[in-house]
Amino acid sequence: MRAADVPGRGQAHHAHGFGRHVLEMGLAMMVGMIVSAAIFLTAVGMTAEEGMREHAVLFVVLQALGMTVAMVAWMRHRRHNWRSSSEMAVAMVAPAAPLICLRLLDVISGPICSLYCLASIVAMVALMLYRRSDYGATATAAVSAS
Repeated sequence: MRAADVPGRGQAHHAHGFGRHVLEMGLAMMVGMIVSAAIFLTAVGMTAEEGMREHAVLFVVLQALGMTVAMVAWMRHRRHNWRSSSEMAVAMVAPAAPLICLRLLDVISGPICSLYCLASIVAMVALMLYRRSDYGATATAAVSAS
């Protein structure tokens, strides 16, 4: 008997796969952010607070790049297809665009990294909910079987 055949078990198994993917993507995002920030801050010789304040736009661009590269690399490692990987890349980059525009137009001031990080997490989870069949138990089982 499969997990999907047991009443209530299929949904729990799907939620576990979905939750696992959220956790994995969150960890990949953090690794990408830490690496890109460390490289940038070392290059400019600033603390994180100084870098986010004095180079708000560049800092967010680098964070988006770092998070995207790490997430796509992990998704490809887990055997997700290029469509899913590309969609997730767009979900990571898209939230940066309006924040960067607003910052460059002086509509908002100060660091925008926190807003970007929050928006990118929301975008990631929204995409995963929209494509839940790609990020649930069946996707995890397909990757495990490979």
